[in-house]
Amino acid sequence: MPEKATDDSADRGATDTLAGSGADGRSTEVTAAGIARLAGVGRAAVSNWRRRHADFPKPVGGTETSPAFALHDVEQWLRDQGKIAEVPARERVWQQLVGHPAGAAAALRQAGAVLLLVHERPAAWRQLRAAADDAELTGVLPAMLESVLAARLGPEHPVRGLTRAALARSAALVRAAGDLATSDGAAAAYAFLLGRHLDANPRQYTLTPPGPAALMAELAACDGPSATVLDPACGAGGLLAAAREHAARERAAGDTAADTGGGPDAAPPALHGQEVDPDLAALTALRLALEAPGAAIRVRAADTLRADAFPQLAADAVLLHPPFNERNWGHDELAYDPRWEYGFPARTESELAWVQHALARLRPGGTAVLLMPPAAASRRSGRRIRADLLRRGALRAVIALPAGAAPPHNIPLHLWVLRKPGGATPPVPHLLVVDTAAAAAKSEPGAAPAGGRDKLDWQTVRATALDAWRDFDRDGGIEEVPGVRRSLAAIDLLGDDVDLAPARHLPPPAAAGGPAELAKVHDRLTATLARTTALTPDATAPRPPAARWPLTTVGELARSGALLLRAGGPGTAGLEGGPAVLTDHDVIGGLAPSGTLPEPPTGTPPEEPVLVQEGDVVVPVLGGGATARVVDEATAGAALGRNLTLLRPDTAALDPWFLAGFLRGTANNRQASSYASTATRLDVRRLQLPRLPLVEQRRYGGRFADLAAFETALRLASRLGEQLVQGLHDGLTDGSVAPD
Repeated sequence: MPEKATDDSADRGATDTLAGSGADGRSTEVTAAGIARLAGVGRAAVSNWRRRHADFPKPVGGTETSPAFALHDVEQWLRDQGKIAEVPARERVWQQLVGHPAGAAAALRQAGAVLLLVHERPAAWRQLRAAADDAELTGVLPAMLESVLAARLGPEHPVRGLTRAALARSAALVRAAGDLATSDGAAAAYAFLLGRHLDANPRQYTLTPPGPAALMAELAACDGPSATVLDPACGAGGLLAAAREHAARERAAGDTAADTGGGPDAAPPALHGQEVDPDLAALTALRLALEAPGAAIRVRAADTLRADAFPQLAADAVLLHPPFNERNWGHDELAYDPRWEYGFPARTESELAWVQHALARLRPGGTAVLLMPPAAASRRSGRRIRADLLRRGALRAVIALPAGAAPPHNIPLHLWVLRKPGGATPPVPHLLVVDTAAAAAKSEPGAAPAGGRDKLDWQTVRATALDAWRDFDRDGGIEEVPGVRRSLAAIDLLGDDVDLAPARHLPPPAAAGGPAELAKVHDRLTATLARTTALTPDATAPRPPAARWPLTTVGELARSGALLLRAGGPGTAGLEGGPAVLTDHDVIGGLAPSGTLPEPPTGTPPEEPVLVQEGDVVVPVLGGGATARVVDEATAGAALGRNLTLLRPDTAALDPWFLAGFLRGTANNRQASSYASTATRLDVRRLQLPRLPLVEQRRYGGRFADLAAFETALRLASRLGEQLVQGLHDGLTDGSVAPD
């Protein structure tokens, strides 16, 4: 998708890591986030150093909330404290990029070109690096870079501006980038720098996530390997990279087959891309050239709809994440463009302009896969074009992804699979509709509904979409699965609206799994209600007023060592299959851990998450509710999420249930809370407990544990009741349950 970039000054300001004016790093400033990356710690550790160490360097710039420090002073302080031996080479190059006077994007273009030179001609680089001073280096380098770029990317490549004057300000960066390529490898070095640049500017770039990108590449290649792949709005190159990676996996599988008597492997696909932003086009071209050795790479910088760079191309596959809801796409200038074979798109239908551009750049029988907004399947202004796409067999499948699969994360996007007529187009066109949303949610019967990008079962989404498309593409039809997939004759869709949204054409699944499953929910609810009745606390007579207990606070207990206090944080995933995250939503709702650890920013070591243990007490600090949860065996091992505080009592001095019970007191929470204009925050250290002997604590703790069991039973009964009621409504309305 086209990622729009601002000017260089905005690019420098957007990064949260470093900012400065010197390309050599001598006058570079670094923020707390940058210091954390240098030392391989979290930002909280940097805040602690500032508070605890009087000799920590003073701010030299920035703002009160985001101060900046002199990099040289910070490096020296870290070395004196034994926290780093030296700044890692990657960080040194990154600092020079962000502090470059021409801006990070221009500096990354220069560094990437040098990395490509090192990758393609390592001997020439070694000779140049050893023999030349800065003036000689930057004098010879432009011609060498142009030679390599033209050989690898073609004479019309987008990596411009590598003049002697431009490189003269970048001698230190050039040398550092070359040295980094020698130590880390050119492709890995560039992947780090580009990934850090994209991470540092999240508002400038809308990237296609790896999961959907890989799925789109697989859908396009289901009928065979693609010799030529085009992305006419390539952005940072994620879709072209996914196509290359899929082809590489297929070649590896072919090599294995050849070893056992199979056929030879295929050549890597030629990758063509076009991007409206010149800087991003240059960065993407360098990425693909470094990631895809041996593949033909052609990337051009221009507005695709107004100035198509590949008008004669007949690609095997087109992968495209077009810009959504774009009004200024060229409607007035392009009224008589020959690409509008299926109808002239309305001004509000930019996506259908991209659809027809993709079809125009395919060979007959070639496949295009587009990530589309759901409105494109149903807007009345596009119904005539959709109808013609169906009649002529060009639109073959609409696959609904679950919400959270790709930005914008709050809506369920669609994948459109198109096939250019002229190959094996069926005489009676059919359309495959698939809805992967039901398969994506990770939820158990009686549990709260799952959803959101962190809770998608992406492997199930992928398998549901691929299996349906492969069967449909092979057989021309497919066995219907209610609520999931269906094959429809195109003529049956040619109504007034030509609405192609899968949910409107799929028969509903059997209510809650059918009558048999409803019977199981009924039996489970009955047993839960009986347990709830048994656990209902007895009404007790009021006790006479007693003398007030002596009180202590959580903060005092922590200082005395009676309990350990830890704040939840993001943590990051360092390994596959990391622990689930216990979120504040889980604690408040009495649910199992449902969050996931985020991936660490590119090039940043993962932070160690706080893992909960059985007997810990977890308290949410936002929202103003009186909640505390004792961690049980099933929850132990989860990572502690944001906005949670963990209290780990010394069981020889504190009973966990006693602690949790008194922390939930309404009056206790009120006196420990502070109020902002839009939120309430709990200061856990100010929560109070009575000073009682351990035996008396356990007596209270047993009562609190009984109340917790009663509360859990009530919650389960509520969820089961809602599931049974909705299931009966669905069963009665779809005919699977009789009214008597």
